Order: sequence, then C-alpha cells, then structure tokens
Amino acid sequence: MKKYTLLFSAILLTCTYTLAQEQVFPVIKNYGGIYDMPSATVKPDHEGPYKIVVDVVSREEGPSELSYSLVNVARLINLHAVGGVDPKNIKVVLAIHGPMALTVMNNDAYKQKFGVDNPHTDLYKALGEAGVKITICGQSLIARQISPDQVLEGIEIATSMLTTVTTYQLNGYVLLKF
Repeated sequence: MKKYTLLFSAILLTCTYTLAQEQVFPVIKNYGGIYDMPSATVKPDHEGPYKIVVDVVSREEGPSELSYSLVNVARLINLHAVGGVDPKNIKVVLAIHGPMALTVMNNDAYKQKFGVDNPHTDLYKALGEAGVKITICGQSLIARQISPDQVLEGIEIATSMLTTVTTYQLNGYVLLKF
C-alpha cells in the first residue's frame, strides 16, 4: 500500500509541476511564449550559429488577429534561447509573401483596408529588435496593390520570396516554412 501511495504522490507532483508551469519569453517579449523543459534530453546545440530563413506564407486568421505563422517565428527564437542558445547566435530572415503580405501594411493602410488596427505592428517591431531581418516579396506587394510607402518601417522589400530564399540557402541558411 505504501508503495502505491508513493507512486501516486510522485505522479500527482509531476502533473502539478507540468500544469503549474507558466510560459516564458526569453528573447521576444510578449510573443511566442514557450515552456522551459529542464527534463529535455534533446536540446539545441549551444554553439550555433543557427542560420534560418523562414518562408512565411500561411494566413488563416481574420484581420484583427495575430498570424500564428508570425507568432511561431517568435516561438522559434524563444525555444532556441530557452534551450541554451545565445540569441546572438540565432540569425533569422523572414521571406514574407502571398496572403501574409497584407500583414506588413502600416496601420493607416491596414485600417483603411480592414477597418481595424494592424495587430502585427508590435510583433514585427519586437522581431526586428531581436535581430530578425524581415523581408517582403515585392511581387506579392504588386499583386496585392500595396505600395512601398504603405509597408511598415523596418521591413525590407525584396525582389521576390523565391530569390530571397535561394540567396540565403546558398549562404548556408536552412529553410523552414510557416
């Protein structure tokens, strides 16, 4: 009986610890919250450098909601940091295109188009402050009739997503698609 009580107590303690954990934001504050996993045995290489180009195209959310794809970029950086990688060793480039092009519009243009403030503005700013290079496909801007002066400050206009991805891959960046 004592053995079962001890086992039950251990299971209860483990469940309580897991459920009581709060999200942390080690690099990108307020976005991409993650959980520390001290018991993980598979962790990122602390030495780095991590060179990642992210093809950001998915956008299923409504105009007043944050895109999960962008939040996932914040998670990517926060997860590497909580895994022990120095944020200086995480180099991320975003190659935004397709329907995600609408998220790079400045607040005035976004509000005119959708009737709400752009919920992505602060997240883009936080990503940029963390050293993420943010590019928007020029072809996507033209296709969606977004002029360069309507693009948020800090976002660079690229010839295309395709040339951005291939250029960075030739320079040793791994490709992720969100």
